[in-house]
Amino acid sequence: MKFYNKVEKFVEESCTKGMIKHLKRTAYWIKQLKSNADEALLIAAVSHDMERAFRKKDAPEILRATKFGFRDREFLKYHQEEGARIVGELLEKIGADAKLILRVKMLISKHELGGNDDQNILKDADSISFFENNMKRFLIRTDVSKTMIKEKFEWMYDRITSSKAKRIVEKWYNEAINELENLD
Repeated sequence: MKFYNKVEKFVEESCTKGMIKHLKRTAYWIKQLKSNADEALLIAAVSHDMERAFRKKDAPEILRATKFGFRDREFLKYHQEEGARIVGELLEKIGADAKLILRVKMLISKHELGGNDDQNILKDADSISFFENNMKRFLIRTDVSKTMIKEKFEWMYDRITSSKAKRIVEKWYNEAINELENLD
C-alpha cells in the first residue's frame, strides 16, 4: 500500500465532504467484495470519480447539455477517461511504476460500465456506495424530475454484476424507490 495513502490524501484535498465519503466507502466495499484486492483496485476505488472534482467550465458540451449523464455513452466515456488521466498523472507524479499506473487507469476507465472481473467489482462497489451515501441527496433534489431520479436509481441497481453486491444494495434500492414514490 505504498501509494494508496497518498492518493487518499489527494482525494481529501480535492473533493467535497460528500464525495470523499462516497469514494472512501467505495474502497471499503471493494474489500467486502474482494478481500484480497490489490493496491491498484483500492486506489481506483478511492479515486474513480476524480473527473468530477476537476470538471472545468469549458468541459465538453455533453457535460453541460445533460442533467444526468449516467446513461449517455459519450458522457460516460469522457468521465471515465478523464478520471483515469487525472489519477494516472498523480500516480506518475508521486513515483508509481508504469505497471501500477496502467492498471489503475484501466480500472477507472471502465468503472461505470464494467468489463473484466475487477472493473465489475469496482462498478459494483461504486453502486453500493451510491445507495449507502448518495441516495438521500437524490431524493431531495428539486432540479430534476422524479422520473429522472427513478431512472438513476434503477440504473445504479441494474448495472450491478455480482449477486453479493445485489443482496447488499437490495434493501437500500427498495427503500429509495418507496421513498421516491411517496414524495409529493
